[in-house]
Amino acid sequence: MGCGSCGTSKPGGCKNNGGCSTGGCNRLNVHDWLMNLPFSDPESTCKVVEISFKQGSRKEFFRNTTLQYFDKGDYVTVEGVNGFDVGEVSLTGELVRLQLKKKSVDEFSPEIKKILRRSTDRDIDSFKISKDREKEILARSRAISRSLGLQMKISEIEIQADGKKGTFFYTADDRVDFREMIKIFATDFKFKVEMRQIGIRQEAAKVGGIGSCGRELCCSTWLQDFKSVNTTAARYQNLSINQTKLSGQCGRLKCCLNYELDTYMDALQQFPTHADHLDTVMGTAHLIKKDIFKNLMWYVLPNNSKHFPLTIDRVKEIKAMNREGRKAEELQAVDIAGAKQKEAESAHVELVGQISLRSLERNDRRRRDQQKQGPSRGPQGQSGQQGQNRGGQQGQPNRGNPNRGPQSPRGPQQKPRGPRPPQNRPNRPEGGEPSNKPAGGDQPN
Repeated sequence: MGCGSCGTSKPGGCKNNGGCSTGGCNRLNVHDWLMNLPFSDPESTCKVVEISFKQGSRKEFFRNTTLQYFDKGDYVTVEGVNGFDVGEVSLTGELVRLQLKKKSVDEFSPEIKKILRRSTDRDIDSFKISKDREKEILARSRAISRSLGLQMKISEIEIQADGKKGTFFYTADDRVDFREMIKIFATDFKFKVEMRQIGIRQEAAKVGGIGSCGRELCCSTWLQDFKSVNTTAARYQNLSINQTKLSGQCGRLKCCLNYELDTYMDALQQFPTHADHLDTVMGTAHLIKKDIFKNLMWYVLPNNSKHFPLTIDRVKEIKAMNREGRKAEELQAVDIAGAKQKEAESAHVELVGQISLRSLERNDRRRRDQQKQGPSRGPQGQSGQQGQNRGGQQGQPNRGNPNRGPQSPRGPQQKPRGPRPPQNRPNRPEGGEPSNKPAGGDQPN
């Protein structure tokens, strides 16, 4: 794995080429927001360091007994099983104490292993060789488990940096007797074998992927504590019980169903309890849904497919009537269609006013009509005289005054703005000669 900006070489892993600022792979990354704060007593700082293995899929705590200070992203050599292992520093300082307290680990416990040294080139080379063997050994182990007929799935394998131990992570529904398989593994692979069973959610976290929300899986990035999820959480949030939509990539219910459950539970406290049935004259109304956003409760009557949304106050009023032995004559449902129409009408109203394209087109059409009708306005004589002057400017003979010859055109010919009225044209005798009398107005001088 290498840095995407500077090209610094790092041990191969998940091939997620990040930058130096992110430490390469972003799985289970933690930002140390206390890193630059000064401390008055450096001796009281936490000597325990959080080390990440297998590109963030596993984290453990190690004690720093050396005099060196390790930053996030440094590769260190730590104690392993009958040897050493190589990991990446993921967290240091006071935040490690918070993680120890969260996971109920004693800071001064003698069971915490030690950091041996900063990783050398020889340690890194041994680490790369061990990681390159994982794919081949994983394929071989799956073939061995199938040949033995074991009902299990080996999802991942992690080999120690010195190659003396291998941990196999598997999932299984029932108890599995893999004693014969361990003997075959020890003979073929030449290292100590450890079998560790994990759940379906832990397997999805190790494999990784993209969720339906478009982001990387929560279990692959930050979620470590898996809580039980059931369909009750979906019912409180008015979600349809669709197994396909509610299930994650692990095949279980999505962990994010619990994220907003507390908010829904707080909002449902103001709704009346024991209001599943309302006695009315038309029959018993049954509750089908609660809308916490609009504070409405939806009911349905027998032999009627229409849904009736009622306010919380109206439901309480009907329940009070039922306790007195009376039945409500009508439900007084809220007009949802009218409310939606009002919201749609008020949605496009702005502070500066409402402008539509139709009004702009109407004004533009009116302006063009006025330009077309412009030459025909005014007295009849003026229009006729303008038409004759246009004809003279275009190089045509002046039919209103035969004594004046044709004039030379001045510039390019211009198209008249509007059609000439028929009454303004000069009268022609039957012989075809132009008449000396204009059609309208005074005679020319």
